Amino acid sequence: MSERKVLNKYYPPDFDPSKIPKLKLPKDRQYVVRLMAPFNMRCKTCGEYIYKGKKFNARKETVQNEAYLGLPIFRFYIKCTRCLAEITFKTDPENTDYTMEHGATRNFQAEKLLEEEEKRVQKEREDEELNNPMKVLENRTKDSKLEMEVLENLQELKDLNQRQAHVDFEAMLRQHRLSEEERQKQEQEEDEREAATLVEESRKRRLLEDSDSDEGAPPCQPRPAVWPNPTAILDEAPKAKKKAESWERSVGTLGSRPQLSGLVVVKKTDLDCSIECGGAPPAQGATENGQVADPAPRMPGTSSLSQLGVYSDSEDSNSSN
Repeated sequence: MSERKVLNKYYPPDFDPSKIPKLKLPKDRQYVVRLMAPFNMRCKTCGEYIYKGKKFNARKETVQNEAYLGLPIFRFYIKCTRCLAEITFKTDPENTDYTMEHGATRNFQAEKLLEEEEKRVQKEREDEELNNPMKVLENRTKDSKLEMEVLENLQELKDLNQRQAHVDFEAMLRQHRLSEEERQKQEQEEDEREAATLVEESRKRRLLEDSDSDEGAPPCQPRPAVWPNPTAILDEAPKAKKKAESWERSVGTLGSRPQLSGLVVVKKTDLDCSIECGGAPPAQGATENGQVADPAPRMPGTSSLSQLGVYSDSEDSNSSN
Protein backbone atom coordinates (compact mmCIF):
# COMPACT_ATOMS: atom_id res chain seq x y z
CA MET A 1 0.00 0.00 0.00
CA SER A 2 1.38 3.40 -0.91
CA GLU A 3 1.94 6.27 1.43
CA ARG A 4 -1.02 8.36 2.36
CA LYS A 5 0.79 11.70 2.87
CA VAL A 6 2.86 12.00 -0.28
CA LEU A 7 3.59 15.15 -2.26
CA ASN A 8 3.76 13.53 -5.71
CA LYS A 9 0.90 11.52 -7.07
CA TYR A 10 1.24 8.78 -9.63
CA TYR A 11 -0.16 9.50 -13.08
CA PRO A 12 -0.35 6.58 -15.44
CA PRO A 13 1.02 6.95 -18.97
CA ASP A 14 -2.43 6.89 -20.55
CA PHE A 15 -3.78 9.74 -18.31
CA ASP A 16 -5.90 12.28 -20.27
CA PRO A 17 -7.19 15.32 -18.29
CA SER A 18 -9.78 16.17 -20.97
CA LYS A 19 -11.61 12.97 -20.24
CA ILE A 20 -12.24 14.03 -16.59
CA PRO A 21 -15.88 15.17 -16.27
CA LYS A 22 -16.31 18.81 -15.12
CA LEU A 23 -18.78 19.80 -12.45
CA LYS A 24 -21.30 22.27 -13.80
CA LEU A 25 -22.30 24.84 -11.17
CA PRO A 26 -24.58 27.88 -11.57
CA LYS A 27 -22.81 31.18 -11.88
CA ASP A 28 -24.99 32.87 -9.27
CA ARG A 29 -24.58 30.21 -6.65
CA GLN A 30 -24.15 31.34 -3.03
CA TYR A 31 -21.50 30.53 -0.46
CA VAL A 32 -21.79 30.76 3.33
CA VAL A 33 -19.07 32.95 4.78
CA ARG A 34 -18.32 34.45 8.19
CA LEU A 35 -18.00 38.24 8.12
CA MET A 36 -18.37 41.36 10.24
CA ALA A 37 -20.68 44.30 9.56
CA PRO A 38 -18.61 46.82 7.55
CA PHE A 39 -20.50 49.90 8.88
CA ASN A 40 -23.18 50.96 11.36
CA MET A 41 -26.71 50.32 10.21
CA ARG A 42 -30.29 50.29 11.51
CA CYS A 43 -32.93 47.74 10.60
CA LYS A 44 -35.93 49.20 8.78
CA THR A 45 -38.31 46.55 10.15
CA CYS A 46 -37.70 46.72 13.93
CA GLY A 47 -35.33 49.67 14.30
CA GLU A 48 -32.55 47.57 15.83
CA TYR A 49 -29.07 49.14 15.67
CA ILE A 50 -26.35 46.95 14.19
CA TYR A 51 -22.91 48.29 14.93
CA LYS A 52 -19.76 48.01 12.89
CA GLY A 53 -17.77 44.87 13.68
CA LYS A 54 -20.72 42.60 14.64
CA LYS A 55 -20.19 39.08 13.28
CA PHE A 56 -22.68 37.30 11.02
CA ASN A 57 -22.96 34.05 9.10
CA ALA A 58 -23.67 35.60 5.69
CA ARG A 59 -24.36 34.30 2.22
CA LYS A 60 -22.15 35.61 -0.58
CA GLU A 61 -22.87 35.71 -4.31
CA THR A 62 -21.37 37.32 -7.39
CA VAL A 63 -23.41 40.14 -8.89
CA GLN A 64 -24.19 39.40 -12.52
CA ASN A 65 -23.50 41.93 -15.25
CA GLU A 66 -21.69 44.31 -12.84
CA ALA A 67 -17.95 44.82 -12.67
CA TYR A 68 -15.45 47.62 -12.15
CA LEU A 69 -12.30 47.48 -14.28
CA GLY A 70 -12.66 43.72 -14.52
CA LEU A 71 -13.16 43.33 -10.74
CA PRO A 72 -16.29 41.37 -9.78
CA ILE A 73 -18.78 42.84 -7.34
CA PHE A 74 -20.09 40.65 -4.50
CA ARG A 75 -23.38 40.80 -2.63
CA PHE A 76 -23.89 39.71 0.98
CA TYR A 77 -27.05 38.61 2.77
CA ILE A 78 -27.34 38.85 6.56
CA LYS A 79 -30.27 38.70 9.04
CA CYS A 80 -31.23 41.18 11.72
CA THR A 81 -30.35 39.97 15.21
CA ARG A 82 -33.80 40.92 16.55
CA CYS A 83 -36.45 40.35 13.89
CA LEU A 84 -34.46 38.12 11.48
CA ALA A 85 -35.28 40.41 8.55
CA GLU A 86 -32.96 40.04 5.57
CA ILE A 87 -30.41 42.82 4.96
CA THR A 88 -28.28 43.03 1.82
CA PHE A 89 -25.23 45.11 0.87
CA LYS A 90 -22.54 44.80 -1.82
CA THR A 91 -18.98 45.85 -2.43
CA ASP A 92 -17.96 49.17 -4.04
CA PRO A 93 -14.44 48.83 -5.47
CA GLU A 94 -14.60 52.26 -7.06
CA ASN A 95 -14.73 53.99 -3.65
CA THR A 96 -13.11 51.12 -1.68
CA ASP A 97 -16.27 50.88 0.43
CA TYR A 98 -19.60 49.04 0.74
CA THR A 99 -23.04 50.07 -0.50
CA MET A 100 -26.29 49.40 1.37
CA GLU A 101 -28.98 47.82 -0.84
CA HIS A 102 -31.98 46.62 1.11
CA GLY A 103 -33.39 46.06 4.63
CA ALA A 104 -31.50 48.74 6.58
CA THR A 105 -30.18 52.31 6.51
CA ARG A 106 -26.58 53.28 6.96
CA ASN A 107 -25.68 55.58 9.87
CA PHE A 108 -22.84 58.08 10.33
CA GLN A 109 -21.93 58.60 6.70
CA ALA A 110 -21.68 62.41 6.81
CA GLU A 111 -18.13 62.34 5.45
CA LYS A 112 -19.17 60.26 2.50
CA LEU A 113 -22.11 62.55 1.75
CA LEU A 114 -19.80 65.57 1.90
CA GLU A 115 -17.41 64.00 -0.56
CA GLU A 116 -20.25 63.19 -2.91
CA GLU A 117 -21.51 66.76 -2.71
CA GLU A 118 -18.07 68.13 -3.52
CA LYS A 119 -17.80 65.84 -6.53
CA ARG A 120 -21.20 66.94 -7.76
CA VAL A 121 -20.33 70.65 -7.46
CA GLN A 122 -17.05 70.12 -9.27
CA LYS A 123 -18.75 68.29 -12.07
CA GLU A 124 -21.37 71.03 -12.50
CA ARG A 125 -18.65 73.67 -12.62
CA GLU A 126 -16.77 71.82 -15.30
CA ASP A 127 -19.92 71.53 -17.38
CA GLU A 128 -20.59 75.29 -17.09
CA GLU A 129 -17.02 76.21 -18.03
CA LEU A 130 -17.19 73.95 -21.03
CA ASN A 131 -20.03 75.94 -22.63
CA ASN A 132 -19.52 79.48 -21.17
CA PRO A 133 -16.13 81.28 -21.60
CA MET A 134 -17.20 84.18 -19.32
CA LYS A 135 -17.88 81.72 -16.55
CA VAL A 136 -14.33 80.45 -16.93
CA LEU A 137 -12.94 84.00 -16.47
CA GLU A 138 -15.16 84.61 -13.45
CA ASN A 139 -14.12 81.36 -11.81
CA ARG A 140 -10.46 82.16 -12.41
CA THR A 141 -10.88 85.59 -10.80
CA LYS A 142 -12.52 84.02 -7.77
CA ASP A 143 -9.82 81.40 -7.53
CA SER A 144 -7.03 84.00 -7.71
CA LYS A 145 -8.70 86.14 -5.05
CA LEU A 146 -9.18 83.16 -2.80
CA GLU A 147 -5.56 82.15 -3.33
CA MET A 148 -4.35 85.63 -2.34
CA GLU A 149 -6.42 85.52 0.85
CA VAL A 150 -5.00 82.13 1.69
CA LEU A 151 -1.45 83.41 1.14
CA GLU A 152 -2.09 86.44 3.35
CA ASN A 153 -3.44 84.25 6.13
CA LEU A 154 -0.46 81.95 5.78
CA GLN A 155 1.94 84.91 6.01
CA GLU A 156 0.20 86.17 9.14
CA LEU A 157 0.54 82.74 10.69
CA LYS A 158 4.24 82.67 9.81
CA ASP A 159 4.81 86.12 11.36
CA LEU A 160 2.95 85.06 14.49
CA ASN A 161 5.06 81.93 14.78
CA GLN A 162 8.26 83.96 14.36
CA ARG A 163 7.21 86.40 17.09
CA GLN A 164 6.41 83.54 19.41
CA ALA A 165 9.71 81.85 18.56
CA HIS A 166 11.67 84.85 19.95
CA VAL A 167 9.66 85.11 23.15
CA ASP A 168 11.75 84.50 26.28
CA PHE A 169 9.41 82.82 28.67
CA GLU A 170 11.95 82.94 31.51
CA ALA A 171 12.18 86.71 31.17
CA MET A 172 8.39 86.96 31.12
CA LEU A 173 8.13 84.90 34.30
CA ARG A 174 10.90 86.96 35.93
CA GLN A 175 9.17 90.22 35.03
CA HIS A 176 5.88 88.89 36.34
CA ARG A 177 7.58 87.87 39.59
CA LEU A 178 9.19 91.31 39.98
CA SER A 179 5.90 93.07 39.34
CA GLU A 180 4.24 90.85 41.91
CA GLU A 181 6.93 91.69 44.48
CA GLU A 182 6.60 95.41 43.76
CA ARG A 183 2.85 95.20 44.17
CA GLN A 184 3.21 93.41 47.51
CA LYS A 185 5.77 95.97 48.68
CA GLN A 186 3.51 98.84 47.67
CA GLU A 187 0.59 97.27 49.53
CA GLN A 188 2.77 96.84 52.62
CA GLU A 189 3.84 100.49 52.49
CA GLU A 190 0.23 101.61 52.15
CA ASP A 191 -0.72 99.51 55.16
CA GLU A 192 2.11 101.03 57.20
CA ARG A 193 1.10 104.57 56.24
CA GLU A 194 -2.49 103.87 57.14
CA ALA A 195 -1.47 102.38 60.49
CA ALA A 196 0.73 105.43 61.23
CA THR A 197 -2.15 107.75 60.34
CA LEU A 198 -4.48 105.89 62.70
CA VAL A 199 -1.91 106.04 65.51
CA GLU A 200 -1.40 109.77 64.99
CA GLU A 201 -5.14 110.41 65.03
CA SER A 202 -5.57 108.40 68.24
CA ARG A 203 -2.66 110.28 69.87
CA LYS A 204 -4.15 113.67 68.93
CA ARG A 205 -7.55 112.58 70.23
CA ARG A 206 -5.95 111.48 73.53
CA LEU A 207 -4.12 114.81 73.87
CA LEU A 208 -7.36 116.71 73.30
CA GLU A 209 -9.13 114.64 75.93
CA ASP A 210 -6.27 115.20 78.39
CA SER A 211 -6.30 118.94 77.78
CA ASP A 212 -10.07 119.07 78.36
CA SER A 213 -9.72 117.14 81.61
CA ASP A 214 -6.85 119.40 82.75
CA GLU A 215 -8.97 122.53 82.23
CA GLY A 216 -11.76 121.17 84.45
CA ALA A 217 -9.46 119.80 87.20
CA PRO A 218 -7.73 121.99 89.95
CA PRO A 219 -4.09 122.89 89.37
CA CYS A 220 -1.71 120.28 90.63
CA GLN A 221 0.73 121.04 93.47
CA PRO A 222 4.39 121.26 92.58
CA ARG A 223 6.32 118.24 93.58
CA PRO A 224 8.98 118.68 96.29
CA ALA A 225 12.52 118.89 95.16
CA VAL A 226 14.43 115.69 95.31
CA TRP A 227 17.68 115.81 97.20
CA PRO A 228 20.58 114.85 95.03
CA ASN A 229 22.43 113.35 98.01
CA PRO A 230 20.49 111.33 100.64
CA THR A 231 22.76 112.66 103.46
CA ALA A 232 22.40 116.31 102.46
CA ILE A 233 19.47 116.76 104.83
CA LEU A 234 21.79 116.22 107.81
CA ASP A 235 23.65 119.39 106.99
CA GLU A 236 20.56 121.63 107.08
CA ALA A 237 19.30 121.44 110.71
CA PRO A 238 18.88 119.04 113.67
CA LYS A 239 16.04 116.57 113.61
CA ALA A 240 14.13 118.22 116.45
CA LYS A 241 14.19 121.62 114.82
CA LYS A 242 13.02 120.20 111.49
CA LYS A 243 10.27 118.30 113.29
CA ALA A 244 9.08 121.42 115.11
CA GLU A 245 9.16 123.48 111.94
CA SER A 246 7.11 120.89 110.13
CA TRP A 247 4.53 120.93 112.91
CA GLU A 248 4.42 124.71 112.88
CA ARG A 249 3.89 124.75 109.14
CA SER A 250 1.07 122.26 109.40
CA VAL A 251 -0.89 123.37 112.54
CA GLY A 252 0.85 126.63 113.48
CA THR A 253 2.47 127.63 116.81
CA LEU A 254 0.61 127.12 120.05
CA GLY A 255 1.55 130.61 121.28
CA SER A 256 -0.14 132.31 118.35
CA ARG A 257 -3.39 130.45 118.91
CA PRO A 258 -4.70 130.79 122.47
CA GLN A 259 -7.42 128.23 121.91
CA LEU A 260 -4.77 125.56 121.16
CA SER A 261 -2.27 126.64 123.81
CA GLY A 262 -4.94 126.25 126.51
CA LEU A 263 -5.11 122.61 125.79
CA VAL A 264 -1.50 122.07 126.88
CA VAL A 265 -0.93 121.70 130.63
CA VAL A 266 2.63 122.04 131.86
CA LYS A 267 3.49 119.37 134.36
CA LYS A 268 5.26 120.61 137.45
CA THR A 269 8.52 118.97 138.39
CA ASP A 270 10.30 118.79 141.76
CA LEU A 271 12.33 121.84 140.88
CA ASP A 272 9.23 123.94 140.26
CA CYS A 273 7.64 122.78 143.55
CA SER A 274 10.68 123.77 145.60
CA ILE A 275 10.80 127.21 143.97
CA GLU A 276 7.12 127.85 144.62
CA CYS A 277 7.48 126.78 148.33
CA GLY A 278 10.36 129.25 148.84
CA GLY A 279 13.04 126.73 149.19
CA ALA A 280 16.43 126.83 147.59
CA PRO A 281 16.78 124.99 144.44
CA PRO A 282 18.78 121.85 144.60
CA ALA A 283 22.22 121.67 143.16
CA GLN A 284 22.38 121.37 139.46
CA GLY A 285 22.81 117.76 138.41
CA ALA A 286 22.07 116.20 141.88
CA THR A 287 19.05 114.16 143.01
CA GLU A 288 17.90 112.54 146.26
CA ASN A 289 19.48 109.21 145.53
CA GLY A 290 22.74 110.78 144.44
CA GLN A 291 22.20 110.21 140.72
CA VAL A 292 22.86 112.86 138.13
CA ALA A 293 19.77 114.15 136.33
CA ASP A 294 19.84 115.92 133.04
CA PRO A 295 16.62 117.83 132.76
CA ALA A 296 16.03 119.66 129.56
CA PRO A 297 16.54 123.42 130.23
CA ARG A 298 13.87 125.82 129.17
CA MET A 299 15.15 127.66 126.19
CA PRO A 300 13.83 131.16 125.72
CA GLY A 301 12.15 131.82 122.44
CA THR A 302 11.15 128.23 121.80
CA SER A 303 7.63 127.28 120.94
CA SER A 304 5.14 125.61 123.23
CA LEU A 305 5.23 122.54 121.02
CA SER A 306 8.96 122.11 121.62
CA GLN A 307 8.44 122.58 125.37
CA LEU A 308 5.77 119.88 125.25
CA GLY A 309 8.30 117.51 123.81
CA VAL A 310 10.87 118.41 126.50
CA TYR A 311 8.43 117.83 129.35
CA SER A 312 7.34 114.56 127.94
CA ASP A 313 10.99 113.46 127.81
CA SER A 314 11.56 114.45 131.43
CA GLU A 315 8.49 112.53 132.55
CA ASP A 316 9.78 109.45 130.87
CA SER A 317 13.12 109.82 132.63
CA ASN A 318 11.48 110.31 136.07
CA SER A 319 9.27 107.30 135.65
CA SER A 320 12.27 105.22 134.75
CA ASN A 321 14.02 106.36 137.93
